Amino acid sequence: MKSEPDEASIDHLQAAGELPWTGVRNYQARNFMRDAMRVGDGVLFYHSSCPEPGIAGFAEVSSSAYPDETQFDPQSPYHDPKARREEPRWLHVDVRFVRKTRLLSLAEMKRDPVLASMKTLQPGNRLSITPVTPAEWAHLQRLLA
Repeated sequence: MKSEPDEASIDHLQAAGELPWTGVRNYQARNFMRDAMRVGDGVLFYHSSCPEPGIAGFAEVSSSAYPDETQFDPQSPYHDPKARREEPRWLHVDVRFVRKTRLLSLAEMKRDPVLASMKTLQPGNRLSITPVTPAEWAHLQRLLA
């Protein structure tokens, strides 16, 4: 799960303990949260759109998907005027802090042959949420132990 660190960093998550993953406005990423994520699933907390993007820690999914309230708030940068409470367009999950790690940079990840097929590293991928294979997860757990 990618987040811009000035909005929600691994340090913010550590301080809060748990955060709602609000503001996702891509249907494919929303569908990953709705259809594939389950309470207890591991999360790679990835800092993006910053001087040194990369994995900054681990978290876990701590809720099932539910409506993202920011879609209904006209003051929110994530407001969606087409969203209706009776038919929400955007969902999110809560994530719980597990542990902070050294920053595993995007450059380092791209050099790792075990991660060559990782979806988030594919050219043109802009999704904030992408699945990770069990082999990728295990490899990243070892790299960041």
